[in-house]
Amino acid sequence: MKPTKTIILAGGKGTRMRSELPKVCHEICGKPLVSHVIAACEAADISDVAVIVGYRADQVKSILPEDVKTYLQAEQLGTGHAVMQALPFIEDFDGNVLVLMGDAPMIRPETLKGLVAAREAGDFGAVVLTAHFEDPTGYGRMVKEGEALIKIVEEKDAAPEEKAITEINSGMYCFDARALVSALPKITAQNAQGEYYLTDTIALLREAGRAVGTYPTDDPEDLAAVNNPDQLARCEEIMARRLAQN
Repeated sequence: MKPTKTIILAGGKGTRMRSELPKVCHEICGKPLVSHVIAACEAADISDVAVIVGYRADQVKSILPEDVKTYLQAEQLGTGHAVMQALPFIEDFDGNVLVLMGDAPMIRPETLKGLVAAREAGDFGAVVLTAHFEDPTGYGRMVKEGEALIKIVEEKDAAPEEKAITEINSGMYCFDARALVSALPKITAQNAQGEYYLTDTIALLREAGRAVGTYPTDDPEDLAAVNNPDQLARCEEIMARRLAQN
């Protein structure tokens, strides 16, 4: 296996939390959300981690381990823009790059290992962590031809037939580092939100001749993320149950 680095997106405020506390600093089971993501990486033997900070950056930095690198996203211009801030972390790297979300604390180490293994096994430019949801509202949809991933379409930009797709994007990926570094500068903000979407790298990688794969998790709870107090409570329940089982 090649070496792996992780970039965790943690720059958002989390307006729907109705709190001045940065979203990733909210706690479940006594630990901040982003700390659970870092712990999953460590348990998957991935120790080289960078966190993208933005809103109240110093407060987020204060809860991170000393060996975790940070990169500032001064403006919130989308997920692709966030990862661009970490180019110095990966530009000379030959290996795997996981992109995870600081507000998705339920990701398991075994899922991360499987995601990395899937990318290497297929020599994919990228592999997207996915799941099938009966109600996919609000999620990016996986547009495929057979098993081949063609592109990911965000909910706001999806046509009616694309909104009917039930396989959704978790927002978590494993990239070939060199392929990611090549694709990032080509992302544009020509979409409904005027943002730089990391999802656009999928079509860009295909245009460059790289195959792109998906890795459906066997546990949709891996994808549970926090956008409001109700979802925070839900993740607390899941984590407490997992801790009790272990």
